[in-house]
Amino acid sequence: MTQQAPPEAPGEAPRPVRVVCLPGVYRPQTDTLLLASAMRREGIRPGMDVLDLCTGSGALALHAARLGASVTAVDISRRAVASARLNSMLAGLPVTVRRGDLLRALPGRTFDAVVSNPPYVPAPSLAAPRHRAGRSWDAGLDGRMVLDRICDDAFTALRPGGVLLLVQSGLSRPEKTVGRLSAAGLDVAVTDRVTIPFGPVTRGRSAWLRARGFLPARLDREELVVIRARRK
Repeated sequence: MTQQAPPEAPGEAPRPVRVVCLPGVYRPQTDTLLLASAMRREGIRPGMDVLDLCTGSGALALHAARLGASVTAVDISRRAVASARLNSMLAGLPVTVRRGDLLRALPGRTFDAVVSNPPYVPAPSLAAPRHRAGRSWDAGLDGRMVLDRICDDAFTALRPGGVLLLVQSGLSRPEKTVGRLSAAGLDVAVTDRVTIPFGPVTRGRSAWLRARGFLPARLDREELVVIRARRK
């Protein structure tokens, strides 16, 4: 029987959570770490109900569980769901993992915190890929295929005082996310910014991104941001 790991004590440095990723499942990278840091600063703690949307490997769900929260994780990918369940078992951390389409997987449920590292990279296709790794990052021509849906549903998914923490690229227009969440009735702020070199995906489609006006000429770095939205 796998033992449950104890929650981290306040002020204790986060203990790393190793994850296994089946082929095609997003491996934790800078955006994952940026959001994990924001979660810790937010005060995720025992007694809180936390939802991890687009969980992928389950790394952020495990981080919330290690902080003591009761955690539900959702992903539309069968391989992501299998990876998250496996990682929960290996880490000895209780996470309920559901397969489904964002909040449609949990009708009527509300949470103290919702965290999400969704697909957000603009892609030269109107449709999201269905059976390859690109479904972890490709998000339509403007990169907002998933972001806009999360923004529109966030208010009803949060309890009063609840918080959404969302990470995205500057390529997918964070100002639109801020505006959409504000229009939904949430208090919104950009809390974190970091600039990183292009990864393989962005580098590989940089010519297309420039042609579409997403990138200035010769720029080879992108900004990642964490957006915090609170329900009053």
